[in-house]
This record gives sequence, C-alpha cells and structure tokens, in this order.
Amino acid sequence: MKRLTLFTAPKPFTDPHINIIQRNTLQNWLVLGDDVEVVVIGDDPGIAEACHNLGLLHIPNVKCNELGTPLISSIFDLARQVNGSPYLAYANADILFMPELTSALTALGQHKERFLAVGQRWDLEINQHIEFSAHWEKYLEDQIQRSGKLHGQTGSDYFIYPRACFQDIPNFAVGRAGWDNWMIYWARKQHWALVDTTKAIRVIHQNHDYSHLPGGARHYRLPETGDNIKLAGGRRTIFRLTDAVFDFDGRKLKRKPLTWKKFWREVEIFPLVSLHSRSLGWLFFAIFHPIKAYKEARRWLANRGGKQPLNEDQE
Repeated sequence: MKRLTLFTAPKPFTDPHINIIQRNTLQNWLVLGDDVEVVVIGDDPGIAEACHNLGLLHIPNVKCNELGTPLISSIFDLARQVNGSPYLAYANADILFMPELTSALTALGQHKERFLAVGQRWDLEINQHIEFSAHWEKYLEDQIQRSGKLHGQTGSDYFIYPRACFQDIPNFAVGRAGWDNWMIYWARKQHWALVDTTKAIRVIHQNHDYSHLPGGARHYRLPETGDNIKLAGGRRTIFRLTDAVFDFDGRKLKRKPLTWKKFWREVEIFPLVSLHSRSLGWLFFAIFHPIKAYKEARRWLANRGGKQPLNEDQE
C-alpha cells in the first residue's frame, strides 16, 4: 500500500505552455518515490494521452457543474477511492515538489494524528521541459536560488491531510478562488492541527498566464468564485496561511509566535472556529473592521445577497 496518494485535476493540455508545465509536474511527481501514488483526474483534452504516455493512473469520470468545471468534492472522493493510503495530497498541476515531501510527511504524522499541511511556494518562470534524471533536485535548487520568488501567504497550492480528514467537501468549482480558503477554515473549525510546512516542504510554482480561463480573467474575478464563497458559508470563511497554528521544519513542530496581530486575529475568528456561530463571526468582523464591514454590507444589500467575486488581496 502506498503511503501517500498525490492527486490533481489538470487544465486542458491544448495551450503549449500549459502543456509543458503540466508534463513537468507529472514527471516530477513520478520521481518522488515508491511511497507515492500519482492520480490524475478529469477528461479535458490531452489528459488521457499524457497519462497514457507517462503510465499514470487516470480517472476520467469526474462530476462537473453546469458550466463543465470539475467539482472539488468529486475530485477528492475519486482520489480517496483509489487505495487505502493513510495520507492524501491535492496539488495544482503546475506544482513541483522537492524530494523531502515524503520524509517530512512521515515526521509530521508522528506529531499529529489529524492535520492539514499547507505552505508557501517558490514562483519560477519555467518555459521548457525539465529532465527528471539524476540530480534533478540540484537543478531546481539552483533555479530557486537564482530567480525564485517566495510567494506571499495568500493562495494555497497544495493540501496534505490524513485519510480521516475532509471526507465531506462542498461542491466547489476547481480552479476558482474560495475553496482553498475554506480548506484552511475547516481545519481550524474542526480543531485539526493547521500546520505551515513552508520550511519543511519546498514547492515550486511554474508561472503561467490565465488565458485558459473564460476571457483570460483571474480566477477570483469569475462568477464561479462567488458560487464557491456562498458554498463555503460566506466571506468570513476566507482564511489564509497566516491563520496556521503550527510551524513545522521537517523535524520539530512548534506553535507560531503569538504576536499582537495574531492575537487579535484569534480573537476575531474565535466565534467561527470555537463557537461555530456565523452571526457572532460577522459581529466580531464588524468590530475589528468597521469600514470593511460597512462597505461589504452595502454591496450585499445592493446585490440582495448575490454572488461577489473576491478582490486580489482576498485570494
């Protein structure tokens, strides 16, 4: 039995740059070791062919919304059914992992039974196929040192969790904003250890444009992002990596320092994660952010509670 099921739902392979990026990702995952089962989900153009060429397990029958966008709930369920691996990990199909993934996961599992591991990524411009032969990790390390940029603590590109977690996920649309924030919120609400693994697990994001999305719009501008936010329970569920409770360096698990900023953030979200009260969650948000709350309430009334895409700083 594999220790980790690593799964993704790629974009169509029709765009030349996306094709290069996604093939790099799948080849990278194949060299992570025998403990990793790689699963590719979806039936967009080029997925079946890429899986056949690389000898990867392909699951095509993913459920989609009315616009044809695959659903996160179906993606996660299909990956869970493949085998009995104790850990699962969803990652975007533009993410490269370094070799320490499995050893870091094993060490983290010795600290906590239930957790969600998330972390920052290194952004790189990669426009060519990578040869994942001997010393491939040295090549990527050199690229990080030369031109890599550590992404901020917004947006999440991978989620690692034990099999017992995330068994019931709303029908979020993949590739749209909001659902990744809900994953972080839900871990806090369930009192699972929310662990920042930036220091333990290095991941590389291969930069790309958004021409694969309708109108080339950023994902947080699309109507399906509004749907995701409604399914998540509203804007108060937009949690980020800054809401992590623990830091993990690959060996030691430590609580994050309680700065004044983090202290007051914990006070603000206490009604949501401990009392499970949305109304008190809104009240506390209004107390801490009165101007934002006023503007948000005006927008909500103007739209009669309609869908509201995120701004870039809310991703």
